[in-house]
Amino acid sequence: MAYYFLFPESDTTLYSHPDHKTMNTGGDEILEITKEIGSSDNILYPTRILLKFKNEEIKSVINDTITHNNFQSAKINLNLISAEPKNLIQTLNLNLFALSQSFDEGTGRYGNVPITENGASWQFKNNTTAANPWLTSSFGAGSTGSISSSLITPGGGVWYTGSNFKTTQQFLVGESLDTNFDVTSIFNKYSASLFNNSTYPTGIPNYGLLIKKPDVIESDVSHSFGELQYFSLDTNTIYPPKLIFKWDDSIHNNQSSAKQSGDLSVSLYQNQKEYNQNDEATFRIHVRDKYPTRTFTTTSNYLNVGYFTTASFYSIRDAHTEQEVIPFDDNYTKLSADTEGMYFKIFMKGLQPERYYRLLFKHKNNYGTTIYDNDYYFKVIR
Repeated sequence: MAYYFLFPESDTTLYSHPDHKTMNTGGDEILEITKEIGSSDNILYPTRILLKFKNEEIKSVINDTITHNNFQSAKINLNLISAEPKNLIQTLNLNLFALSQSFDEGTGRYGNVPITENGASWQFKNNTTAANPWLTSSFGAGSTGSISSSLITPGGGVWYTGSNFKTTQQFLVGESLDTNFDVTSIFNKYSASLFNNSTYPTGIPNYGLLIKKPDVIESDVSHSFGELQYFSLDTNTIYPPKLIFKWDDSIHNNQSSAKQSGDLSVSLYQNQKEYNQNDEATFRIHVRDKYPTRTFTTTSNYLNVGYFTTASFYSIRDAHTEQEVIPFDDNYTKLSADTEGMYFKIFMKGLQPERYYRLLFKHKNNYGTTIYDNDYYFKVIR
């Protein structure tokens, strides 16, 4: 029943263009997968994206929030929001790898004149002062890197190979270009290193992630295959990259008492309306028959505890943009039940502060599926 968000500590784009191969763009609001045309030739030079999440925050989520037992069945996805896709071919593939060398984010921006060189670039993993280039040969165990085209300067990162260190996402024509990479296996490797000091191939250090187009597309210097832009952690919007941890710790042992038919009246209580961005909030739902059978009793029907079925879920939307922040998820947004009724928890960390959010509920029973959208709002504050 839980979603938890982490934001990266660093991200940047690496440009292989000869004029930009030592340029750092760690301060840019946009990350991009594109190809730039040469200044003095018609060669198209590819770019790659780097991101990294803090070890301390990853350990804290696993230890204190999910717990190790639930982490074994947790799902982890990387979400980047598309800013402005251009000239895309019908089918597009992106590959994501675990980096096998560290990098410095830097503070450069694409438009700086002269270019800024204080962080990672296509040629260097840190800066031009320390001048530590990316490996371009003699890679470590299970690693590779650089690029196969002789027309492009070697560099662009070093990463682990193998199915447990890689994930791919395909986009078809007309689909959203927001990413939803399944990085579960990679973060399992990070966890083995962080908690057990395991080394390759059981565990790997967290040096970050690399996103690129397939080798055959990058090495084709005659075709661009379109441009993808994503909001970075430096964006001024509400759409920075985020890591989504999902797990199921719901408890519902009241299926025998659940409302299987009839119209229901649903209300939310224990809603404080405002929550600090570090809060873990518990919301409760009161469920009762909308048209109860008339009986003679000394207590009010409004006080009776009612239950949704085990097929009941919550969702969160941004109240202004209508963006689905947490979707109805049959596996990870299940509602729980106890003697007081239905409830669920929300981790406010990861929701953008100073914004209003709206709660929705979905209930499946013998009558079908019903969505309850009764203007239940709350605000996250700093």
